[in-house]
Amino acid sequence: MDQFNKGVKVAIFILMLATIGSEERRCYCKVVQFIFGDSLSDVGNNNYLSKSLARAALPWYGIDFGRGMPNGRFTNGRTIADIVGDRMGLPRPPAFLDPSLDDETILNSGVSYASGGGGILNETSSLFIQRFSLSKQIELFQGTQEMIKMKIGETAATNFFQQAHYVVALGSNDYINNFLLPVYADSWTYNGETFTNYVIASLDGQLRLLHSLGARKLTFFGLGPMGCIPLQRFLTLSGECQESTNKLSIMFNKKANTVLETLSKTLPNATYLFGDAYDIFQDLINRPEIYGFSNSNEPCCRVAKIRPTLTCTPLSSLCKDRSKYVFWDEYHPTDKANEVIANAVVAKLGLAKPSNGTHNS
Repeated sequence: MDQFNKGVKVAIFILMLATIGSEERRCYCKVVQFIFGDSLSDVGNNNYLSKSLARAALPWYGIDFGRGMPNGRFTNGRTIADIVGDRMGLPRPPAFLDPSLDDETILNSGVSYASGGGGILNETSSLFIQRFSLSKQIELFQGTQEMIKMKIGETAATNFFQQAHYVVALGSNDYINNFLLPVYADSWTYNGETFTNYVIASLDGQLRLLHSLGARKLTFFGLGPMGCIPLQRFLTLSGECQESTNKLSIMFNKKANTVLETLSKTLPNATYLFGDAYDIFQDLINRPEIYGFSNSNEPCCRVAKIRPTLTCTPLSSLCKDRSKYVFWDEYHPTDKANEVIANAVVAKLGLAKPSNGTHNS
């Protein structure tokens, strides 16, 4: 009898080891996204930052998304990241600060850390009081990793994060809400090229950090023609695009593309892509009628004829047909424009729709 009990105990012990081992080896192979960005990608994080001056918490933001209520997106509908992810067959990740976010949601949908006003540099958009810089977003991602490791074990977590897709889309605020505003020290410390080098060096280090944390498949979205957003055009006497600002976008994109190419060649198993949307965005602005638009220089949402209207509010009036306007407010494209830009990036990069099933190793 004692020998039988001893045998049972041994069997139970072996079963326990097998169970623990299978949980550790189990492959959570659902492919998800982790998004790092600014207001062009924010899906609600800033709405939970009560002191932030960059929030999309009021109508008419989100009017063409879901139930038509504000959801944190700085547009009337979808972001470019939303649409690119949809085309790739990936689930849309919720905001990191969404109260409903838990480990199961992360395993099934990923997370978006994007924050309106966020920049590659920590000092960018400090006038907005609260926002997540890229460094802060990566810090939050590290916390997410620890949570998932506790949930499924380190080996399975490593595989999960290495199989995920990563989107990084920042840089415009580093110019518009930093370098180009004389209230920031960077605007009089650097010239255009030395500032761009400073930003690119910071970006290089942050992308290397993401790789060390498991990011193997990453797409970085470059800058559009910043000098052609409605606010920048309004600030000129002619109402035309500010070409000096556009040249900063082009310089940044060229240097960022070089960084992505270098990292892809030198970092183990890294596929880092540069999503260049500058040309399609510029063509959309220059020839809106080709793409079905009628206005590419004014915001759809504004307060009567008052310009500039820095944000969309319940007091704002909307254009008659939102699908005919390239810009939603003084800074951000409409859902329809985002769709044109996103489709062009998907086509240029050949982003294929992946299998999103769950398999055991």
